[in-house]
Amino acid sequence: MTDNLEDKTEPREDLKGDLQSVKNELLEKLKTVVAKTEEIQNSHNQKFEKIEGKLQSIEDAVSKMSTLSNNSSNAPPEFAKRFTLKHEFKNINEIGEEGVDCSESVEYFNAEWWIALYRSDSHLEFAVHGEPKQRNMSIETKVTFRLIGYNNATKIMTHCFRIKGGQDLLQLEEIEEKWRFYMNLTVELEVEILKMTGIEKKKLRVFDESQKDVSDVVLVVQEIPFYVSKMYLASQSTYFKTLFLGSFSESKKYEIALTGIDADEFQHFLEVLYGEFAIDDSTVEGILMIADFYDTPMVTKKCEMFLLKESKKEFNKKLQLSSKYRLNN
Repeated sequence: MTDNLEDKTEPREDLKGDLQSVKNELLEKLKTVVAKTEEIQNSHNQKFEKIEGKLQSIEDAVSKMSTLSNNSSNAPPEFAKRFTLKHEFKNINEIGEEGVDCSESVEYFNAEWWIALYRSDSHLEFAVHGEPKQRNMSIETKVTFRLIGYNNATKIMTHCFRIKGGQDLLQLEEIEEKWRFYMNLTVELEVEILKMTGIEKKKLRVFDESQKDVSDVVLVVQEIPFYVSKMYLASQSTYFKTLFLGSFSESKKYEIALTGIDADEFQHFLEVLYGEFAIDDSTVEGILMIADFYDTPMVTKKCEMFLLKESKKEFNKKLQLSSKYRLNN
């Protein structure tokens, strides 16, 4: 009797084991299917992101060209050379006679810039200083000042001035009576560089009329013609690809004017684009600005590698350029 019961129990246990084995096998297959599904989904997502990125680059290029064509001649271009200086002067009533308080100097576009607050004969004045890296360099600027005092009281002034060689400054009018009694005073400057001259560098490659027989378009910057290849520029830049091969009227023109950029910096940009070693600490910022606007990854990457491996610029300046132009390293 006992043997019969044991015989009946054993098959049930075997069946239970078989069911568990089948269950485990199905579970493993299900996990494999889920993993493959996720892998396919990730692959599709990467492809979609890549396509989306290309479409965004083209859209940005079209937007930039539309903006430039719609802007009036007096409107500043999107990629004008602008920067902001800001400093809080504390306890200004404690500055002694003939005393001065200065912000730290910051480098922008081959010049050192800082703000100074002066006391003279019980009067307060402030100024912006600019010191070019090269003695024969001249910079024309437009500066908008904001004085911010107690309770966010604000005074705004706009001035144009020129610095040439050495150290120069824009001395503003005496600060009004009510501003002299503030303990702390914040000064914010928006500086736009209108023109830079006197930066002498030997040309590493010519783009003048001698290149006419190997070019099919002339880009004119500040009345200087650059003879270049449409297809080569289009292969390196979504901006130029859209400009030359898209539906814009410029695509049918032999001569196209580019506004808002400096001819010397465009020369450096083209030199890098055509394989020359034109990047150094005096040119990298201007080249980056143009490469970013014209969406030229190859030039941007070369500037990035220069900043990473060769540049002698201070770390904070490298960090500022990296953030502004979205550099990877």
